[in-house]
Amino acid sequence: MKAGSKDRKVLLIEDEPVAREVLRALVNNLGCHGEVVADGRQALAMVRYEDFDAVLLDLRSSAMPFDEVVSGIHDIRPSLVGRVLVITGEADDKTTLDLVERFFLLQVRRSRLKLDLAGRLRALLQIAPLSQEFQP
Repeated sequence: MKAGSKDRKVLLIEDEPVAREVLRALVNNLGCHGEVVADGRQALAMVRYEDFDAVLLDLRSSAMPFDEVVSGIHDIRPSLVGRVLVITGEADDKTTLDLVERFFLLQVRRSRLKLDLAGRLRALLQIAPLSQEFQP
C-alpha cells in the first residue's frame, strides 16, 4: 500500500457506543479514517459498497455469529483476507482459537487494547511508527 495513513479506511464493528468512540479515536490517532457500525449485518452491507484497508471486529458485538461475519467479509472482499483484526477476551476458548486459525485473523486482547491496537494496525496497514513510540 502506498497511500498515506490518512487515506486508509478501517471498518470498526462494535455495538457499545462508548467503545465505538474509543476505537474510532484510536484509529483516527493513527491518521486513518474509522468507519463505525454496530453489528455484523451493517458491516457486510458497508463492505459491499465501500473499500476498506482493514476491519476491526469485537467478537462480542455482532447479532450474527462471528464466523459468518468474517466469512461474509472474505467472500465479498477477498482483499480483506488477513486484514481482519479481532478483539478477543482473556480466555482462549477453542471456538475463538479455531476462528483465528481458520480465517488467518490477527487478534488483540481486550485488556491490552490501548497498548497493542496501534502497533497491530500500524503493521497491518504498513504505517511507520511515530518517533516517540521508540522512546523508553
